[in-house]
Amino acid sequence: MYAVANISGQSELRAFAEKWGLVYSSTADLIAFQRRRSALVERCAPPVAMPTKFGVFTAHCYRSLVDGVEHIALVKAQSGNELPHKLKPFLGSTKPALVRVHSECCTGDIFGSLRCDCGPQLEAGLRAIERDGWGVFLYLRGQEGRGIGLGAKIHAYSLQERGLDTLDANTELGLPVDSREYGTGAQILVDLGIRDMRLISNNPKKFTGLAGFGLRIVDREPSHTAPNKENIGYLRTKVQRMGHMLELGDSSDWAENGAPPPVSGGSQTSAASQDEE
Repeated sequence: MYAVANISGQSELRAFAEKWGLVYSSTADLIAFQRRRSALVERCAPPVAMPTKFGVFTAHCYRSLVDGVEHIALVKAQSGNELPHKLKPFLGSTKPALVRVHSECCTGDIFGSLRCDCGPQLEAGLRAIERDGWGVFLYLRGQEGRGIGLGAKIHAYSLQERGLDTLDANTELGLPVDSREYGTGAQILVDLGIRDMRLISNNPKKFTGLAGFGLRIVDREPSHTAPNKENIGYLRTKVQRMGHMLELGDSSDWAENGAPPPVSGGSQTSAASQDEE
């Protein structure tokens, strides 16, 4: 007991467990285990047709049993808008579903902020699913600023204007770089009948975040949006410090106002942004 009490970190605890043949499990592991085996969401409305400027989808609304936050999935299926409760196996389609898991971003999705690429990624994702003919655009609410909340995100912006990048700004505020979890989103996808998917994302964390819930990511589709002068610094931070899979190109590829056109491998995000990717 003395040896365990004097272990200072997870790496030392893991080494101690291996040395003595003990089973090691962190608190995060236990939480993830429980989430995989407990219902996290419930449907809170019947499916309804949702005409958009990108095409006609079917909206499925869910409520979290953990915090009461409501989420929405826009589904595109080959047979139109009359969809069963479960889509399995997505109306007989033989290819995996095209899926975008998009975290809520008030500033980007609603106001068109150039600090992030959330708005362009939202539109690009819906266009891609419409073009593909079937898939799911899952909009997860309550994940503003990668989970830190709207007020904290704006506070972090103020620190970024003083020269800190997005990671250091969060650290300065005593906040995590990314506090999102994907158990809720994974359970929604499973309820919709999704098992195999082609995931639209530049963020490697989403791959591990969705694994272990009966889901299999068979391919990655990059999220293409154009960088702009307001977000290029943040994009570089995502690549260099967060491992995002982006090709930024040069300044001739950048959009003047953060709008499309798309560039190869490009995902647009703010130089001072806490974007959802």
